[in-house]
Amino acid sequence: MIVVSAASGAFGRLVVDRLLEGSPAVRVVAAVRRPDGAADLAARQVDVRHGDYDDPATLRTAFAGADRLLLISSPELDTARRTAQHLAALDAAVAAGVGSVVYTSFLGADTQAEGLTAAHHATERALSTCGLPCTVLRHPFYTEAFVHPGLHAAVDAGELTDGTAGRGLNTALRGDLAEAAARVLTGDGHLGRSYDFTGSLWNHHELARALSRVRGGPVVRRERAGRAPGAQGWLEDQVRAGALERQTDDLRNVLGRPPATLDEAVAAVLARP
Repeated sequence: MIVVSAASGAFGRLVVDRLLEGSPAVRVVAAVRRPDGAADLAARQVDVRHGDYDDPATLRTAFAGADRLLLISSPELDTARRTAQHLAALDAAVAAGVGSVVYTSFLGADTQAEGLTAAHHATERALSTCGLPCTVLRHPFYTEAFVHPGLHAAVDAGELTDGTAGRGLNTALRGDLAEAAARVLTGDGHLGRSYDFTGSLWNHHELARALSRVRGGPVVRRERAGRAPGAQGWLEDQVRAGALERQTDDLRNVLGRPPATLDEAVAAVLARP
């Protein structure tokens, strides 16, 4: 039996989809904060259980009987609270007698203990001492943080405004990362391993050309004069500093195929209104 925590989130639902498509005979359990919001999963013969990261007792019940647990990292942004949630989930996994744990971490969490990776670093350390066999899947930023429906405006204007100075990005699509997680959960030879997942390196010059190819009209990249507001500006700062240029073959190897191309990602996004 495979339990997927945070299964009602965008990534969790994709993992459940891949598990049901690839291994119909596998019993899938969805541990969710609000079971009434996962009626669609229950309708697909998924066992929906109450599993709240802030309520360890529910996690012990939700994880009971799991041969493998996919511990999807909490969306909580506060490091202390996020770390506490993850450690409570690991304690619940041990108490429930889970066979093994697969954890979705973040690139660099094995060596960096501050900022975005702080909670992941603490969780990876706890995993190494909890006594359960485990696999760590270190994710990059999602491609969807950059390739999103807002690009319709760039196509209409014929201009892609960008503040990354043309530096490379090693993002990956949620769908590819979900398929990789499903393969690890249902395959052999992954216990005790850590994977650094990245997609194919790309930049916004290539994104502008991909937009032109997919839509059949010219789109040019223009450097933004000032810093983008909010989270987008922070992401662009990371790119300009070269923090997203690391690339590995781990995702390709686990998938058994190349990750989605930039053209495929653009086509999928622009197909949506």
